[in-house]
Amino acid sequence: MKIFETKTAPNPRRVRMFLAEKGLLDKVEFVELDLQKGENLTPEFQAMNPMKKVPVMQLDDGNCIAETMSICLYFEEQYPDTTPLMGTTPLEKAQLDQWQRWLDYYFFVPTGMCFQHSTGYFKDRMNPIPEWGEEAGKQAASFMDFLDRHLEGRKFIYGDSITAADITALCVLDFAKVVKIRISPEQKNLQAWYDHMKERPSAKV
Repeated sequence: MKIFETKTAPNPRRVRMFLAEKGLLDKVEFVELDLQKGENLTPEFQAMNPMKKVPVMQLDDGNCIAETMSICLYFEEQYPDTTPLMGTTPLEKAQLDQWQRWLDYYFFVPTGMCFQHSTGYFKDRMNPIPEWGEEAGKQAASFMDFLDRHLEGRKFIYGDSITAADITALCVLDFAKVVKIRISPEQKNLQAWYDHMKERPSAKV
């Protein structure tokens, strides 16, 4: 199996952390792409993922899976004897899916929009709107207040062990530093959770 990625981007990191927590990093060959050079815009890459985003996984039989959590779901189902990161009961699976949607819609997407619209990184292929970038950054920071309150008395975002939700939140928080969105001194619960997560070996992949 191959995963086409850009190592500095947050979504590929989510997959690498997911695989690291499950002990499956050695199952995959990682292929690095340069997004700024447009290596994700080639006809060959678009044949694998018409959305032109990373990561994309190509299976040995040629089938491709795009979208971060779809790739993670494949490994969760394909290797059931590894550490579960997406829940084991119907309730856990549903509530973790809820958390993934909250993190994606209200934290990751605004952070990404802040990056794209305020840095001009992709100005050759989109029309950056600085005002929208600023507003998106405020939305992301607001979600961090919510997350800080939720984490009071908790070691993980959901349940008593690490899940895909923790991986997503950590990768977004680290990515947010690029646009100067950081944990505030008042967000002590979020800071304690972050410090704990950064100690995990998977945070270094």
